[in-house]
Amino acid sequence: MKFTYPKHEKLKSKTTIELLFSEGKSVSKYPLRLVYVENPDESEKIKFGVSVSKKYFKKAVDRNRFKRVLRECYRLNKDVLLEGTEKNYAIMFFYQTKERLSYTEINEKTIQLFKKFITEIQK
Repeated sequence: MKFTYPKHEKLKSKTTIELLFSEGKSVSKYPLRLVYVENPDESEKIKFGVSVSKKYFKKAVDRNRFKRVLRECYRLNKDVLLEGTEKNYAIMFFYQTKERLSYTEINEKTIQLFKKFITEIQK
């Protein structure tokens, strides 16, 4: 498996993002939250986006750093998502705390969150 995050996997559609926030379901593993919705019209199995709140990190430099970390965690652990899903999903990944966790802590939480997401959709 290639550990890439190509352009066609990025969540960019305004209508899909609006659908995520209006009808999406949520799974959390502090300090991360994953909002997802089934996306039947897309060709990609997973469309993925990240977000870090301006409320917690006022400086763009800090927000961008955590977005890079979240994208990297997704890139390295997306095989967990791809193996556990049969349908197409649009997913938004949030970092929701003022705490500045290290990369390894965020990576561990990401793996736990992805596993929790898989069990949630298999119910």
